[in-house]
Amino acid sequence: MSDYRHLYIGGEWVTPRGASTITLVSPSTEEVIGSVPEASEADVDRAVDAARAAFDDPTGWSRWSPADRAAVLERFAAGLETRAEAISKAVSSQNGMPLQISQAFETVFPPLLLRYYGKLVSERGAEERRDAMFGGTTVVRREPIGVVGAIVPWNFPQALAFLKIAPALASGCTMVLKPAPETVLDSYVMAEAAAEAGLPPGVMNIVPAGREVGAHLVAHPGVDKIAFTGSTAAGRAIAETCGRLLRPVTLELGGKSAAIVLPDCDLAGSLESFFGATLLNNGQTCFVGTRILAPRSRYDEIVETITAFASSLNVGDALDPTTQIGPMVSARQRDRVESYIDKGKAEGARITTGGGRPAGRERGFFVSPTVFADVDNRYTIAQEEIFGPVLSVIPYTDEDDAVRIANDSEYGLGGSVWSADPEHATDVARRVRTGSIGINSYVNDPVSPFGGVKASGLGREMGPEGLAGYETLKSIYQAP
Repeated sequence: MSDYRHLYIGGEWVTPRGASTITLVSPSTEEVIGSVPEASEADVDRAVDAARAAFDDPTGWSRWSPADRAAVLERFAAGLETRAEAISKAVSSQNGMPLQISQAFETVFPPLLLRYYGKLVSERGAEERRDAMFGGTTVVRREPIGVVGAIVPWNFPQALAFLKIAPALASGCTMVLKPAPETVLDSYVMAEAAAEAGLPPGVMNIVPAGREVGAHLVAHPGVDKIAFTGSTAAGRAIAETCGRLLRPVTLELGGKSAAIVLPDCDLAGSLESFFGATLLNNGQTCFVGTRILAPRSRYDEIVETITAFASSLNVGDALDPTTQIGPMVSARQRDRVESYIDKGKAEGARITTGGGRPAGRERGFFVSPTVFADVDNRYTIAQEEIFGPVLSVIPYTDEDDAVRIANDSEYGLGGSVWSADPEHATDVARRVRTGSIGINSYVNDPVSPFGGVKASGLGREMGPEGLAGYETLKSIYQAP
């Protein structure tokens, strides 16, 4: 049991203003595993005030040299690494992520991102000079945008938080982070590392809470930018608020990505990479390709390969290092996934494996890996984000048809193309309307921009482009 009684605000562990708590339940066992205070609107006000004071301090974090900030980020990264076991176990025990996945993502990405952005701002100057067309010069200056309100989801709580934390802190911004109520224990471990690293008071503030308090943060007059990862529906509401306030916002939203299997692909020889591109984190991943597009000439064979693979996966407790598919994050999420399975059957799709709860798992929010064949792209299971271990195999006639089907979606976040000819696969990938796409795999890389098109969001995270989202540009005109 991990029970906390305080909030991390202004560089201190403070008593919350309200009396509500968030109780954490293991999705593997349905047992209570901890509790934390639920931040109130008054706590958010206090956190924003602390972040505002830290940002406006004339000798504070935003005025530090990039090298000095990078040194603190390096200590932050090192502190996270010493707490890697605690973080990975906290994440997996809360959201059902298999331990082998949390060890690979939740403990590796955050230190890597801190070091990447610390190095980037240290090596790149804050100003550049340009010769003006009308004579003289212009100094173009990059400045931190201000106080950032960051709202992160439960599926990759640490990795997705640091997509925001790392570039924001490197640029000189200060932050108020709102973790999802399903995954808050790991944020306390992270706060300990931040304090140990020497982040000045108010630079990082953490307010675990639900949607209503998150909405208060989004609309808070002391916030200069919002960075959000979550559902498209919530993203639309946040965009409306930020649009009215003329407040910059980054939105990384839902997906329904396509994995295009070309006729020459040896899918059986690529199943490890295929798993990461389609079923990562029990399918509770925004970018995974849950629509599998297979050529009609090999359709039955590919369905058989995917079916055999999905049925072979080890379903179990998220903390078991041999588990490949863990539980859904909550009973509500399990019910949601099961409702989509029912819709798929009702619309005429054929289940080739799964379709229910695994045998022998009386406790826990488990859903067996499920494969649907004979799926039309117009079916609900092919159009709506399920966020669970459910794959739909859709036939196509030729490459033009495959690209048409891949693009026939309101989303555009991830995707993949599978072929024995990577160059040809890249040509096909260029035709898919999406923010990112992999060839014979899918792995986000910190040096490359990540984000969506259409209903999958606005803006980009990672790469230099991710840093630009936390900066504002100032032009200083100098007469000749």
